[in-house]
Amino acid sequence: MFIACVTTTLGYVIFLTFANPLIVGSIVDMVSEGSIPADQVLIHFGPAILALIAANILGQVSSKLQDYTCQRLEIAGSYTLGCRAFDALSNQSMTFHTGRFGGALVSSTQKYISAYAQLIHVFTYMALPTAASAILTVAILAPLVPAYAAVVAGVILIYVLVVWRLYRKILPYNAEASAAQNRLSGELSDSITNILAVKTSGREAYERSIFDDANQQARRADSARMLRTVKTGAVTSSMLVLMMGLAAVFIAGGSSWFGISAGTLVMIFTYTNSLTMRMNMLAQTFQQINRSFGEAHDLTVALDEPRLVADAVDAPDLRVLQGAIEFSHVDFSYADTGVGGAVFSDFSLSIPAGQHVGLVGRSGSGKTTLTTLLLRLADLSHGEIAIDGQDISSVNQGSLRRQIAYVPQEPLLFHRSIRENIAYGRPDATEAEIVEAARKANALDFIEALPQGFNTEVGERGVRLSGGQRQRVAIARAMLTNAPILVLDEATSALDSESERLIQDALTELMRGRTSIVVAHRLSTVAELDRIVVIRDGVVVEDGSHAELIEHDGEYHALWSRQSGAFLGSE
Repeated sequence: MFIACVTTTLGYVIFLTFANPLIVGSIVDMVSEGSIPADQVLIHFGPAILALIAANILGQVSSKLQDYTCQRLEIAGSYTLGCRAFDALSNQSMTFHTGRFGGALVSSTQKYISAYAQLIHVFTYMALPTAASAILTVAILAPLVPAYAAVVAGVILIYVLVVWRLYRKILPYNAEASAAQNRLSGELSDSITNILAVKTSGREAYERSIFDDANQQARRADSARMLRTVKTGAVTSSMLVLMMGLAAVFIAGGSSWFGISAGTLVMIFTYTNSLTMRMNMLAQTFQQINRSFGEAHDLTVALDEPRLVADAVDAPDLRVLQGAIEFSHVDFSYADTGVGGAVFSDFSLSIPAGQHVGLVGRSGSGKTTLTTLLLRLADLSHGEIAIDGQDISSVNQGSLRRQIAYVPQEPLLFHRSIRENIAYGRPDATEAEIVEAARKANALDFIEALPQGFNTEVGERGVRLSGGQRQRVAIARAMLTNAPILVLDEATSALDSESERLIQDALTELMRGRTSIVVAHRLSTVAELDRIVVIRDGVVVEDGSHAELIEHDGEYHALWSRQSGAFLGSE
C-alpha cells in the first residue's frame, strides 16, 4: 500500500503540476509561430488538446487514488500502533503504572497514534510532492535553460538545509508543549476520577487552581513553540521571495539574453511559482513533522522502558495440582524506597496445599506486598516463590494469575454490566453459573432488585453501586473463577456487619479445598482459619492458630485485645 501511495502521488504531481504547463507551453509556442486558419485550429492543436485532456484525466484519477491509499495507510497504521501501545502498557508492571497518571497515558497514546496519521498525511500531500516538484523542475528546465536550472537547484539546496537546521531546533519546544498537554490531561483525569472527594471536601477551587497551573504551563509551552515557529517561517519565506525574484528576471530578459521561447517562459513561471508554493508548504511540513515527533515523544519514551516484569521466552503455563506455596529467602524493595528501604530481606514462608492462612500485622509490615509478589505484579530482588514446586518467575504470567482468585480491598470493577464484571475471569461461564456465583456472594437479591438486573451498568469503577455491593460483585467474580488458590486482601472490610456475616459463610465454602491467603486488619476475619502469620517489618514474628497465638500473649494477643468485640481498631 505504501508503494501504491508513492506511485499515485507521483502520478498526481507529474500529470497535474508538470504535464499541463508543458503542453500549454507547446501550444503557446505554436501560436507564436503565426496565425492558424480557423478551419485548421482543431487539426493543428488537436493532439495537444487531447494530450491536455488525457493528462488531466490521469491526474484526477491519481489524485483520488492518492486519497484512498493515504487513508488506507493511516487506518492500518493507527490500528497497528494502537494495538502495540495497548499491549506494551497493559503488560507493563504495576510499578510502571503507579508512578504515572492514567489520564496522561491515555492522552499520550492518542497523540502517538494521531502523530503517525499526521506523518503519513504530511508525507503524502506535502513532503513527497515538494521533493518531486523540485527534482522535476530542475530536470525539465535544465535542457531548456541550464543557467536558470542551476540557480534554482542552488536555491533549493540552501533552502532545504536552512529549513532543516532551523526546525530541528524547534523539536524540544514541541516535545515540551506535548508533555505539558499530557500533564494537563493527567490533572484533569485525576480530579474528575476523584470528584466525590473534591465535592465532599469543598475543594473545587483548589482543584481549579491546580488545573489552572497545568493549563498555564501548557499555554506557555505552546506560546514558546509558536513564537519559534513564526520566526523560523520569516527566515524561510525571504528565500522564497528571492527565488520568485530570480524567476521574474529570467522571464523579463530570457528572450533577449538567451533566446528563450514564449512557451518556455510560461513553463519557467508556472514551474517556479508552483515550486515556491510547495516550498512554502515545506516549512509547514517540517513544522508538522516536528510537532508529530514532539507529540509522540512521551509515549515513545514509555514504550522504550524495559518491562520490569517480563516472561521468559516460551515460558510454560503454570500447572497447579495441589496449591502448595513456598516463599524462599525472598528479598524485595520498591524502586522508590532507596537504600535501606527493603520490604523483605531473606523472608521465607511455607503454606501447605489446602491450608487457610491469615496474614496480620500493622500497616506497612508487608502483608499486601506479599500477595503482590505472589501474583507477580513485581519481581523479586532475590529468592524464589514457588507453587507446587514451580518457580513463578519462570512460568507464563497469565497462567499464574488464572490460578489465583484475587479479591482486593478496593473492588476492581469496569464500567460494564454486572454480568460482565462477574464473568470477567471466566467469560465462557453460563448464565446459571453467573447467577449461582452472585447468590453465594449474597449479591443476587440486590442485583435482581435493580431495574436492569444483571444488565445494569455499574459506572466507572462501580460508582453506581454502594461499597458493599461493589465488594460482593468482586467476591462473586472470585467464586466464579474457581481457581485453586484464593487471595483475599481485606475482602470484607467494605461490608456492613450483616453483609459480612452472610458472606463469611460463603467465603468459608469458597475456601474449602483451596489454598487460601487472607490479609486482614479485622482479626475476626481470620480467627477461624487454620493458621495465622503475624508479620512485622517484613519478618514473621508469630505463627500459629488463633488459640495458640492468644495463649502466647504476644503481638497477636495485643492486636486482638485492641479489637474487642470485633471492633476494627487502628492497624
